[in-house]
Formats: sequence, C-alpha cells, structure tokens
Amino acid sequence: MSAAARPPAFPVSWPVRIAWAGLALYTLYATSILNLTWARFLTGLDNGAKFLARMFPPNMAADKLDLIATGMAESIQIAVLATFFGVLLSLPLGLAAARNLAPKWLSWSARGLIAIFRSFHPVIVSILFVKAVGFGALAGILALIVSSMGFVSKLFAEVVEEMNPKQVEAVRATGASFWNVLVMAVMPQVMARFVGLSVYQLDSNLRNSTMVGIVGGGGIGAPLFTAYQRFDYDVVLTILLIIIALIMVAELVSGRIRRIFQ
Repeated sequence: MSAAARPPAFPVSWPVRIAWAGLALYTLYATSILNLTWARFLTGLDNGAKFLARMFPPNMAADKLDLIATGMAESIQIAVLATFFGVLLSLPLGLAAARNLAPKWLSWSARGLIAIFRSFHPVIVSILFVKAVGFGALAGILALIVSSMGFVSKLFAEVVEEMNPKQVEAVRATGASFWNVLVMAVMPQVMARFVGLSVYQLDSNLRNSTMVGIVGGGGIGAPLFTAYQRFDYDVVLTILLIIIALIMVAELVSGRIRRIFQ
C-alpha cells in the first residue's frame, strides 16, 4: 500500500473537535456571567490569609475540648447508626435493582427509588427531617440513611450485574430456590465488594455527619457553626483539626478492613 493510500494514524474526529470547542465557548460564557474575575480572586486570597491568621493558635481550653468531645462522640454515633441501617436496607434494594436477577418491573422500580435517594444532598434531606422530627441526632441519622441507600444500593446493583453468571446458572440447574441461589452463588461473589462499599460509606457518613449538624441534625456541626457565628475562629480550627484526625484514623481502619476481605 502506498503512503498516499494509508489511513492517517490519528484520524480527525470533527464531532469531538466541535464538542471541545463548544465546551470552551460555554466555559467563557459562564465565566463572564458569573462575574469570575482575577480581582475578586486576589481579594479573596487576601481575606483568606487574614481569616487563617485569626484561627491560630487553636483553642485548647478544657471547657471547649469537653464540648467538642461531646459533639464528636455524637457525630461518630450518628455515622455508625446511619451506616448500619443504611447498608442493611441497601442490600435488598440493590438486589432488587440488579437487572440480571430481578424482573424488569422490580428492577426499574428499585432504580427509580434509588434515583430519588441520590437526587438530594444529605444537608437538604437533613433539613427536611429536621422539620419532620425536630432538631437532634434522629434527623441526622435519617438523612444519612437515605444518603447511604442512594450510594450503596446503586453500586451494589452494578456489582451484582457484573458478576460471573456461570455460577448462578450452575446453582439454578440443581433446582435450588431463589434464596438458595442468592446465598450459594450471588453473595459469595459480591460480598467482598459489598463490604468495601459499606466501609467507604462509613467514611462518607463520618464526613457528612459534620455537615448535617450545621442545619440541626446533631453532632459536631452545631458547635462548629456556633463557633463560626461567634467569631471564635480558634475554636473552629480546633474542631477542624479534630475532624481531620478522625477521618485519617477512619481511613486507616477502613483500609485494613478492606484488605482483610479482599
């Protein structure tokens, strides 16, 4: 084949080029109407430096630490309870959403419910539950349960759909019931991934438990928001440092758990 007849090594894709050009034009348009300027950015850097300067050193007074410890303990309890009940409810919901196990009407109904759970941020859901059940940890737990079900059940359904169907067919060929197929063929293949998703959701709930507290869902978020409103920025820094330490410890523990079940 002559050099002129050879196809180009990197063929031109005009639809891709047009898509990138459209994205670039829309980025410029969005930047112009949102008043994103370098002057505002530089002013923000200066204000941020002043804000950080007012946060140091962190406040380690005994009364502040006692209040923070109480809030952190409540946040941990909210995260653990929300993860336990959220994962427990996500297991049947994820199985119902798997299109290779459930009939179409059931899988699409389950996926629609999951889409509703995933449509709203935990803070928004927490506001709804605060209005329904009042201020406190219950509203935060219910909000994080909804968030956990939206995340874990969706990914669990995808894990079930990606499993090896031969093991399922082999167990079905023995005349086993649907529940026996789940126990003997489905769960052994997906249990490790399900544990990994559950541990990751616990990490996520530990972070989200601080946010739902800002709107009245209990936990450390309430003292954090109160300290910010009172301009106690040194207390804010103390709370943030403790939250960072908690998340780092949780990451180490979750990593160890995931390695055990791999």
